[in-house]
Amino acid sequence: MEKQNLEEIIKTGAIIIDVRTKKEFNQGHIEGSINVSLDQLGAAMSWLQKDIPIIVVCASGQRSQAAKGLLDANGYQKVYNGGAWDSLGNIKAGGCPINF
Repeated sequence: MEKQNLEEIIKTGAIIIDVRTKKEFNQGHIEGSINVSLDQLGAAMSWLQKDIPIIVVCASGQRSQAAKGLLDANGYQKVYNGGAWDSLGNIKAGGCPINF
């Protein structure tokens, strides 16, 4: 997905979820993104809101595509594969509206 389109989606209140491991995330990530590794995404569905746009990113786009498929299959309708986190330049995430 193109960076310009992702920026527009972020303006509508999207969150960015980085599905890499915590170690990978700590080595660099998009400002304002949250780290939920792919293997923890199922558990995160207990607090992720289904009515807000979600952009998933990873290192290459493969895990983010798997994450998009998992979220789509569980009723999340506004999920976008952002691909590799570092391909998005200086894009920044907005707020993080979540339910606990």
